[in-house]
Amino acid sequence: MTNLAQTQTQLLSVQTAPSQKRFFTAKRFLTPLLIVVALGGLLIFLAARGEPDKIEAFALNWPYMLARVWEHTVLAVSATLLVAIIAIPAGIILSHTHNRWVRGFVLGIANMGQATPAVGVIILFALIFGIGIPTAIAALVIYALLPVLRNTMVGISQIDASVIESARGMGMTTMQILRRVELPLAVPVILAGFRTALVFSVGVATIATFINAGGLGEVIIVGLKLSRPAVLVTGAIVVSCIALLMDWLAGLAEDHLRPKGV
Repeated sequence: MTNLAQTQTQLLSVQTAPSQKRFFTAKRFLTPLLIVVALGGLLIFLAARGEPDKIEAFALNWPYMLARVWEHTVLAVSATLLVAIIAIPAGIILSHTHNRWVRGFVLGIANMGQATPAVGVIILFALIFGIGIPTAIAALVIYALLPVLRNTMVGISQIDASVIESARGMGMTTMQILRRVELPLAVPVILAGFRTALVFSVGVATIATFINAGGLGEVIIVGLKLSRPAVLVTGAIVVSCIALLMDWLAGLAEDHLRPKGV
């Protein structure tokens, strides 16, 4: 009875405790500082090169670059949000499914997206559905599905069975256990998968330009095809900074949503 009471107290603390807010840590400010240094160094490098030629002037101007950054961000964020909408409910269902065949089948489909080269997935989708932004987003969803799906399953499956039994002993229904116990305890693992999928999407979105979906891949291709190292370096650095920024923002969300004591 004493163990049961202690477990019930832990459940209540998980349900009601505020999120941890670790604002003043060196790690929190390291990534923004790195981004500022990288972009500042890039601007100094471009300014030191002097007057750009016509091709560089076409690619390295604020309206053009901001448009490509916006397209790239929309591609990556839209795909990752769709992954979360699909993979988290699917992971919850699979974590409560004892049929190994069903779990293996779904995970096998998700693994196919990761096993196939990203450019192959995007080109295959373009051949089937045509070129454009919707096709690129669909391909990114397939490619980034596995981390969120797998982490959702792991996060829920690793919860101690005694905690679930104690929740049932308190009179909670299945949905209440899921909402008030399982999901809060699984949040750190799920968000880790979400961060991975987000960074994947930012990186793979660079090749969306091959199917006329825009993004910073267009800048990189211009630099490669026309032998303009400044354009190529600019595109690569900006993509890297976006990936770092997305990972940093997802890390802030993970810290804020993590239940106290987890």
